[in-house]
Amino acid sequence: MCGRYASTRSPEDLARQFQITDRDLGDPLAPSWNVAPTDEVWAVLERTPRDASADAPAARHLRTLRWGLVPSWAKDTKIGARLINARVETLHEKPAFRTAFARRRCLLPADGFYEWQRVEDPQTGKVRKQPYFIHSADDHGMALAGLYEFWRDPDAGHEDDPSAWLTTCTIITTEATDAAGRVHPRMPLTVAEEHYDAWLDPSRQDTGALRDLLEQPGGGRLDARPVSTAVNNVRNNGPQLVEAVTGPSSGTTQPG
Repeated sequence: MCGRYASTRSPEDLARQFQITDRDLGDPLAPSWNVAPTDEVWAVLERTPRDASADAPAARHLRTLRWGLVPSWAKDTKIGARLINARVETLHEKPAFRTAFARRRCLLPADGFYEWQRVEDPQTGKVRKQPYFIHSADDHGMALAGLYEFWRDPDAGHEDDPSAWLTTCTIITTEATDAAGRVHPRMPLTVAEEHYDAWLDPSRQDTGALRDLLEQPGGGRLDARPVSTAVNNVRNNGPQLVEAVTGPSSGTTQPG
């Protein structure tokens, strides 16, 4: 799975990278080295304006979404905490994801992501979880493949009231390989820059062709470095969280 990541680039930098046409970025999110489920996160998506004609092109936006997808049919928002990831193997058939996969895809900018490896101390036999920061070998940023969904609060007032709506997202994951696979069996998928247009285009709904746009982070060229267990606490933040620490002592590793 992908349960934490880092996202520290400014909205201005993201707007330039992703060629955002809607420049009204609103209140910017602070850089975060410890993005956690239910946090507000940056997302790149394309939507056709409500009052536009049927053949009007979709506009690209940079906006904040809450991490943890809440399906439109959900009775409340609690389900979002369980839907932070969507497995690529089944997202086309799962009720929570299949419509979003066909019509509401997004990109979630990230510097890298965290995974935990269970390490057994050879002397005490105790097992602890060692966090790793996994990033592209060239330190290039990642565009994590995501889905987003709208949920209307049934207790809210008029549907035109913005406060009646919640927009949430999830990260698409796959079996892990390379450095990520040595730490955890799952990892997020990304979209290469040359495929941004096709991935974000809501008019493209061929699920097979859309799957072909997904790839491993960093093209599979990843580095994983052990980092401080301070990242375990969502209240901790700052660049020190991604700095390397002395690796775990040698011993038996177990799936995360």
